[in-house]
This record gives sequence, structure tokens and C-alpha cells, in this order.
Amino acid sequence: MPVVLTIAGSDNSGGAGIQADLKTFTTLGVYGTTAITCVVAEHPGRVLNITPIPPERVADQIRLVLEAFPVAAIKTGMLYSAEIIAAVAETISPVLAQGVPLVVDPVMVASSGKVLMEKEAIRMLRKFLVHATLVTPNRDEAALLWGKPITDLKTLTRSARDLSRGFRYPLFLVKGGHLRTRQAIDVLACPDGKTREYAVKRIPNVDPHGTGCTYSAAIAAHLAKGKSVPQAVALGKKFITRALKNRFEIGPYQLLNHLP
Repeated sequence: MPVVLTIAGSDNSGGAGIQADLKTFTTLGVYGTTAITCVVAEHPGRVLNITPIPPERVADQIRLVLEAFPVAAIKTGMLYSAEIIAAVAETISPVLAQGVPLVVDPVMVASSGKVLMEKEAIRMLRKFLVHATLVTPNRDEAALLWGKPITDLKTLTRSARDLSRGFRYPLFLVKGGHLRTRQAIDVLACPDGKTREYAVKRIPNVDPHGTGCTYSAAIAAHLAKGKSVPQAVALGKKFITRALKNRFEIGPYQLLNHLP
């Protein structure tokens, strides 16, 4: 069974972060391992507080996983601080040099609007992105990295191209779920300027938290199973679409369905 390592925050409500990643890995038939970067007290409508784990303890978690298991893919989510990013980058660098793919979900802002990354961490994140195989920002995250607003499919595509070229190595999957279009369109851009669109009919009146975590986790799972990046993105898009269509309604909240 392929092993995937997720390095991300813990969401006590179970819809995002480490918890969403593990549910996704199990459903897709890979073995999930974890390194927790932050403990987040939240539910889908509110983030109460964020407690970062000391960077050396984050590194210890990663080191022990890599010591014990043949990790086939790594996914990062909420990294929060420059110190944690630096510790993660240093600890995973040996396996990245061996060709293990890295999917970076640049978690910056929660669905509730809460900022999930310290300001000084954004500069360190930019340095970290050059080590990624694939970066998966949503529209707002891509706009922050790009430095320009993204208002339609044209600017979404341009941002994906510019970001992929600007960071030289990684592919960029800029997600257009927050655009007001009939289809939910994501654009995958390569450093050579080529792009590919992944489109599905928009599901109306649905916006559960954890979609970015789940989508990137699904992509990482398929990379671990030997799929190419375009193939893994297509399968990840199928997975997140099904999770949205078959969502749970629990209390006042909509929650993704990570079950088979």
C-alpha cells in the first residue's frame, strides 16, 4: 500500500486539515501518516484560536515517519509560521531529492475569513514553493501570491501561467470554485506556458469548509499510486466533486462526504 505524509493543522471539527486528509487517504486506498503543525480550535463557521506546534516537534514527527515508512508522496497544508516552514523544508529535502512528489496547498485564509498564516511566513512560503511538484491555491490565495485580483477565467488562467513561470519548477493548479461561473473550472499550468482546464457543472448552494484540503490530499494520494500530475488532478477533481454532491447536512453546516 502506498504511504502518503500530510503535514498540516488539526481541525477538531473533522472537516478540514489532518482529519480531512486522513479520511481521503483511507477512501482512496493509501496509508496516511501525519505531522501536525498547529492545533486549531474551530468549527465550519468560526476559528477560535490557533496553537502552533514547536518547529522542532514538527520536524521530529516528519523525521520519524520518513524513518519508518517508504513515503511515496507528501502533502502540506497549514504551515502557519516561517519557523515551521523552514523546519519542514529542511526535514523533507532528502526525500524530495530522491524524487518524492510534493503537493503544496498554500493555506492562508479559512473559509470563515480567518487568516491562517503569519505575515512574515508568506515570504518563506514563496521560497518553499520552488520545491513543490504541484501548488494548489484557490482564487484568493493565487491572487495574494500573484499580486493582482482574479475576477474571471481569463485572469485565473493568466495567474496560473505567471505563477508557474515565476517559481520556475512547480505546476500550479489555480482553483476557480469561487468564481461566479456556470462551471467550476480549475486551471493547471506548466512552466512552459501550457495549460489544461478541469471543469464540472457547478453545484449550487454548497460551500463546506475543507474542500482545498480534501482536493489536494486526493491528488497526493493518486501521485503516490503512480499517476502523473494531470491524471492525479483529474481524479482529485472527480473525488472532491463527489464529496460535494454527497455532502452531509449536520446541524446548520454542510460537511464533505469523504466516504466511498
